[in-house]
Amino acid sequence: MKLDPVSLKLFVAVIEEGSIADAAAREYLATSAVSKRISELEAALNVSLISRSNRGIAPTAAGYALVGMARGVLQDLDEIALQMRSYAAGTRGHVRIFANISAITQFLPNEIESFLAVHPQVEVRLEERISSAIVKAVAENTADVGLIAVGDYGQEVEYLPYHQDNLMVVVPSGHALAKKRTIRFEEALQYEFVGAHTGSAINNALGRAASEAGLPLRMRIQVTSYDALCLMVAAGLGIGVLPRQSASLYLKALKLRGITLAEPWAKRELAICVRAYASLPVAARLLVEHLRAGHLQATVNPSSPSSSAAC
Repeated sequence: MKLDPVSLKLFVAVIEEGSIADAAAREYLATSAVSKRISELEAALNVSLISRSNRGIAPTAAGYALVGMARGVLQDLDEIALQMRSYAAGTRGHVRIFANISAITQFLPNEIESFLAVHPQVEVRLEERISSAIVKAVAENTADVGLIAVGDYGQEVEYLPYHQDNLMVVVPSGHALAKKRTIRFEEALQYEFVGAHTGSAINNALGRAASEAGLPLRMRIQVTSYDALCLMVAAGLGIGVLPRQSASLYLKALKLRGITLAEPWAKRELAICVRAYASLPVAARLLVEHLRAGHLQATVNPSSPSSSAAC
């Protein structure tokens, strides 16, 4: 037995209009075509659905039952079509984002909030990873979009500009460096560090800079978040390096001092990475465009919150 939506729709029209001719006119079909559809529907179901008389037609008991069920089916089909159009337009869907902690603490909260205000039915799934793991996940299609510190990660992905940030040194308020406004990294290397987790872009940058200076990088403790890093620094367990805007969340509360790191590599470029922009799902492409718009606004308008925080 095969039931098709067109026959059900025509049957509902016949019952609602009370006439095959009127139903045909409503659906812009020939009366004979509608009559044939109803007869085929009755044959398929092996039951009489309408009774015909000189006064017109009337649904049988089976017809009354079918018209209620048919309306429900047609409504469900309309909802399917509506939702699929929403997915096609990108107003509905889900996006998998992997981002490094710098992007998460500095830029993403406001940017995701403003994106979801426009696209409330898009589900954004955000996970924190180190940049090298993010690029690998994007290349393997585990993530749709990655937000990373620019670097050489050896994967075939596309990169788009995102934001800039500046690294700074954080120390306890009573530390020997606390009164300095700027510092060279060689001077900081006199002290033990609280570092981010192994493989992070910042740790790699510190390791390279220490190697170039010919001095050891004494990493006393490594943690997996900036709040943990700042708590360890506040406890006097070492000094730390993190982005300026991320540090600003903790300086006052933990009585820390932030010192500008006067090194060229302390000004970092963050990037969006995708496998192929042209083949992104619509919802993911809309999110990438939204993130890029934030980058362009920060570039054009240096007084914007994102831009000023990255200076």
